[in-house]
Amino acid sequence: MKTRAIRIHAHGGPEVLRYETLDIENPGAGEVRIRNTAVGLNFIDVYTRTGLYPVAGLPSGLGFEGAGVVDAIGAGVSHVAPGDRVAYATGPLGACAGMRIMPAGHVVRLPPEIDERRAAAMMLKGMTAQYLIHSTYAVKPGDHVLFHAAAGGVGSIACQWLNSLGAIVIGTVGSAEKAVIAHARGCAHTINYREEDIAARVREITAGEGVPVVYDSVGAATFEASLDALRPRGLMVSFGNASGPVPPFAPAILAQKGSLYLTRPTLFDYVAKRDDLVASAEHLFAAVINGAVEIEIGQTYPLAATADAHRDLEDRKTTGSTILIPEDTD
Repeated sequence: MKTRAIRIHAHGGPEVLRYETLDIENPGAGEVRIRNTAVGLNFIDVYTRTGLYPVAGLPSGLGFEGAGVVDAIGAGVSHVAPGDRVAYATGPLGACAGMRIMPAGHVVRLPPEIDERRAAAMMLKGMTAQYLIHSTYAVKPGDHVLFHAAAGGVGSIACQWLNSLGAIVIGTVGSAEKAVIAHARGCAHTINYREEDIAARVREITAGEGVPVVYDSVGAATFEASLDALRPRGLMVSFGNASGPVPPFAPAILAQKGSLYLTRPTLFDYVAKRDDLVASAEHLFAAVINGAVEIEIGQTYPLAATADAHRDLEDRKTTGSTILIPEDTD
């Protein structure tokens, strides 16, 4: 059996992405074979491609997030069966393919209310939002929260969810058009980081106090402003590097700015155990089904055009979630 997949043989720009034909074997013990109907695109895919997050062995597949239908199961698999609609978000690499083998423990069944394209647009980004606002810092009603890239994939989901919790969301955006999107997704205030001083605006909005938590996926370009937007003993959550990694700094700066806390979490640590993965996914499904969170698919590309999707993501041309559609999918 053969499939088409995106592969990298070296790290670099979008030009290193190759669209290749691969052989797919039968699933082994504890594995499932999935026919992907949609694949999610995330900034972690860019980090993998460039080598910011190096791949242990090349050539390699790409992508962590996808959804589709179980085609076959290996020995010992009982929680899914052929024909089940499923989704996944935690690897291993290789989501960018028409068909793939997965560890069965990394796969969750989809409820009937969630279609596969929407699932591929929400699993990694939605579970990231889930752990950020419910576990890394448990946001309370009335909390002012600063969320960077509010019109992006994670931001669009997180800001809606935060708003439903009663938080007062301050979102950063890069244009007036994205400010409109961010407001529609739950932001009470937006800050155009290209034109405004982020920390000064946050202080103005919070009557000089600052926010208890900042969620920052931008990295180097916003790190200092994020620290300056925090109130004393506030928490800086650095969960991405869209503008490049944060350079080394002296920890004493955290004391100078108000005994601040800093964490650099990843989804994979929060859902490493099967029970935690299922709980996070079910929490996300419930938020979507009850209407607290609407999943916006902002862009759709053929899987063969993954390089174009990467370019648009890096150039900040996308909003909401981006999905890739394998060629053998209707």
